[in-house]
Amino acid sequence: MEQTKIVRKNPAGMPDPVGNYTHITKIPRNAELYVTSGQIGVDRNGSIPEPMNEQIKNTFDNIKTVLHSEELTSENIIKVNIWATEKIDWDYLDAEWEELFGNNYPAMTIGYISELGLPEIKIEIEVWAAKV
Repeated sequence: MEQTKIVRKNPAGMPDPVGNYTHITKIPRNAELYVTSGQIGVDRNGSIPEPMNEQIKNTFDNIKTVLHSEELTSENIIKVNIWATEKIDWDYLDAEWEELFGNNYPAMTIGYISELGLPEIKIEIEVWAAKV
């Protein structure tokens, strides 16, 4: 039977995820693949606020705008890569994450690095999506 939707799951025998992600996200054959550039915390006026949580809020707003431009939703997201230059306020990020995904999480990777493309950028989030 041909797969007709994106499937997210945690396989038997694997430890539970340590965060809000899924171990495997499978896309059906012949799905359209969308890969975004890393989205940052720049606001609509082109300014990057100093506080990390404001950057997180703007980054999620920018992700939603990019998805909407291609008629995609969080259901289409298959992989998220997050890079940050300072400690993430997980309560804040998780609230944005829950607003976007509910409890239907994609695959995810998080890395702390020394710097991003501009010195004022504290977080960058890349999204992979597929349309069936």
